[in-house]
Amino acid sequence: MDLAQTNTFNWKRLVFMLLGVSLFCLMYYCPPLPDAVDPLGKHFVLSREGKGALAVFLIAGTWWVFEVVPIGITSLLIGILQVMFLIRPAKVAFKDFMDPSVLFIFASIMIGLVFTKTGLTKRLAYKMLEIVGEKTSRIYLGVFVVTALLTHIMAHTAVAATIYPLLLAIYSLYGEGKKPTKFGKGLFIGMAYVAGAGSIITLLGAARGAVALGFFKEVVHREIGFFELSWYMFPIGWLMVLLLWGFFMIVCKPEKATIPGLREKARDLNSKMGPLTRNEIMAAIIVGGVIVLMSLRAFVPALHAVDKTALILVSSVLFFVFKILDLKDLEDIPWNIILLFAGAMSIGFCLWETGAAKWMAVNWLAMFQEANWFIFVLSIAFFVMIMTNFIMNVAAIAISLPVALVIAPYLHVAPDVILYASLVTAGMPFLLLVGAAPNAIAYDSGQFTTGEFFTYGIPASILLMVVVALAAYVIWPIMGMPVTIPTP
Repeated sequence: MDLAQTNTFNWKRLVFMLLGVSLFCLMYYCPPLPDAVDPLGKHFVLSREGKGALAVFLIAGTWWVFEVVPIGITSLLIGILQVMFLIRPAKVAFKDFMDPSVLFIFASIMIGLVFTKTGLTKRLAYKMLEIVGEKTSRIYLGVFVVTALLTHIMAHTAVAATIYPLLLAIYSLYGEGKKPTKFGKGLFIGMAYVAGAGSIITLLGAARGAVALGFFKEVVHREIGFFELSWYMFPIGWLMVLLLWGFFMIVCKPEKATIPGLREKARDLNSKMGPLTRNEIMAAIIVGGVIVLMSLRAFVPALHAVDKTALILVSSVLFFVFKILDLKDLEDIPWNIILLFAGAMSIGFCLWETGAAKWMAVNWLAMFQEANWFIFVLSIAFFVMIMTNFIMNVAAIAISLPVALVIAPYLHVAPDVILYASLVTAGMPFLLLVGAAPNAIAYDSGQFTTGEFFTYGIPASILLMVVVALAAYVIWPIMGMPVTIPTP
């Protein structure tokens, strides 16, 4: 019986594998596509390399969603196809696999590994459970609030890597071992979603905010400050956190309403751990110091010149210098996740450098150049939301924001509402693992498949667009944000 099951051919896998290949061939070998034309009459040609980038984009997206091969292997295919079909040279396509953002993710995962090995994670988990109690609904809320708060002061990737082992410790007390459950899905997917929601509130949560403000200043010739951004983003970010809590209480309602005796068990386990060890103290000092330095980059000019990746990698080196980690610990790094983001960076740069992303953005936004201001704002937010699920959110902003800011005056739309609406959706890619590092980190839990993540992401993305609509039409105008400009 078992042998028959083992030898059963997976037709579903073959169908989706061939679908990806077919989409690649269809796009790569199709005749030249029409130019994209912006409102000023400027033409954007889709070159042969641009068509190739879109073809790679299609096969990678299909294989990622349906996981026909391990997600890291699909990422390797991204680099291979670029080289084999002469879309970009090898030294360019594969260099992106070691982009600073990929190394940042590596260092963030190392922090999570240290927290787990030293026992700091268990201490934090037990303390949290003592506070939130035995109700699984309150455990959801406690995890989501802590995750969102941390993203106000540190990068959401680092937050996810720090919180992830804490969630493993909490889930171990649920009584189901490593078996996937609705509570497990809600806990890990919810953490990933909320990390994105919290990261939009300050410039410290992710790099996308600083990039967007740079484009805004260049096009509009006006600077938006750190606290001005937080003023408008705070209610939206926290509204999404609370709505996501309600969302997961519905779609991933825990099998158990309470975990009887959890508070006492957590208190007992915490007391058995004894006093803080030397490694726990050293790990806390190293990580705390790195977080402070990264947070100060926004305010100290001398630190701003130092890339955040170099700062966070200092922690990785110090973990080995002080013998908190050893060579064997490197075997526990989830290289599948690292490769996933390496490929995502490569396809993102490929779409940008070949002009394919610009061609898509202009074609999309030009469709709405005669639309009502409200529809135009939502169209931009929607485009960024879709793009940020496939490529790095910084690239999604870089592709769409300059085009949108040029079109906006023709529709009498204020640039501010375009900037903020774009930043909201850029921070919350709920459909694909490659959209954000927290998504991929959560996936390592084994609680859900890529297909399940995509399925939950559809209603979550609809919820996000409803919140953006509410913000643009009601919340931001009440708070004083201009959404339209007078007709001359």
